[in-house]
Amino acid sequence: MNLVFLVVTLSLVWAAVTGSFTVLNLLLGAAIGVGAGLFIRERIESPHLLLRLRRILSLALLFFTELALSAWRVAVLVLSPNMKQKIAPAIIAYPLTVSTDVQITLLAHLITLTPGTLSVDVAEDRRVLYIHALEMHDREALIASIKSGFEAKIIEAFQ
Repeated sequence: MNLVFLVVTLSLVWAAVTGSFTVLNLLLGAAIGVGAGLFIRERIESPHLLLRLRRILSLALLFFTELALSAWRVAVLVLSPNMKQKIAPAIIAYPLTVSTDVQITLLAHLITLTPGTLSVDVAEDRRVLYIHALEMHDREALIASIKSGFEAKIIEAFQ
């Protein structure tokens, strides 16, 4: 059933991207979907596909929420008359729980894309991520926020 859902979805995406919802174009999209499904069939036949999709969407929702909140905080900080007194930049060593290259890269990108934080480097042993924060008053709170937010959702989605 998951393969049929994938083929129909890819067919509709194909039609939307090409801008033509003709029968022939939908059939071409279905053929491409079947071809893609054959290549990834062992991944889509698992019963946990929809659960993983839900977890990935949850991670995306968390990112967009954090993006909006961080953008607001940085805008308020920059527009405040006493900005120099409020800014407390720092670089912290964040202990990583994620272990694979994909998970570390995704976490680093999510942190970098969030205004006010920037991933600087990963230690060679891949156990520490160095993060620059524009405004950091409590190191432990920042670490706990990342650990319970982005990192927990990444582990959930890609376990």
